Amino acid sequence: MSLADTIKNAFVPVHREGWPFIGAFAGVSVILGLFSTSLFWIGAILTAWCAYFFRDPERVTPVDDRLVVSPADGIVSAVGPAVPPRELGLGAGEMTRISVFMNVFSCHVNRSPVRGRIVAIEHRRGKFLNAELDKASVENERNGVVIDSPNGRVAAVQVAGLVARRIVCWTDPGSDLAVGERFGLIRFGSRVDVYLPAGAALKVAVGQTAIAGETVIAEYGTGATSPLVRVS
Repeated sequence: MSLADTIKNAFVPVHREGWPFIGAFAGVSVILGLFSTSLFWIGAILTAWCAYFFRDPERVTPVDDRLVVSPADGIVSAVGPAVPPRELGLGAGEMTRISVFMNVFSCHVNRSPVRGRIVAIEHRRGKFLNAELDKASVENERNGVVIDSPNGRVAAVQVAGLVARRIVCWTDPGSDLAVGERFGLIRFGSRVDVYLPAGAALKVAVGQTAIAGETVIAEYGTGATSPLVRVS
């Protein structure tokens, strides 16, 4: 491995969405430093945290249409049946929902859980409740991405949280997404819900740590699907 590769691997890239915030934090730190050394170091620490928050590491995604990968870094906070938000057009029946909660130290770049074509993107205004609460899925501000995958229509819903005030989605209806491909970001602390059609065998449990684009959360075509058991 060359020196250049070593340096590259040592520093995690920062997503472009974060640079204005990092610059603002750094600028305020410099100004505070004119009045107090202690305030400067507090600002410097917050600037470092901001850069860490907007990190965008590379991920190695399993390429297999049977697999569903986590759309977010964080803790699996809910697994079980739930009716998807009405605006997604997925019907009034229950689907398997897997929720991944991101705290303010998680990487907040969201990735597609499956391969497919985007058939709809729906944004709904709402509340900013604690994203760990089950009712946050229907009451909080959210952005739903519906993907026509090889195993049916899958939805990835970005849900705003107690601190989050901005959901970013940089893809469009009609676009093709690869599994693990980046499609959005949420600032600062939130969750992503994945709604899966029938036939998925669950591969995660509540409390498990998930890594976006890498952790397999469900699998199709195994011959032994998981029943819709309520777990939260």
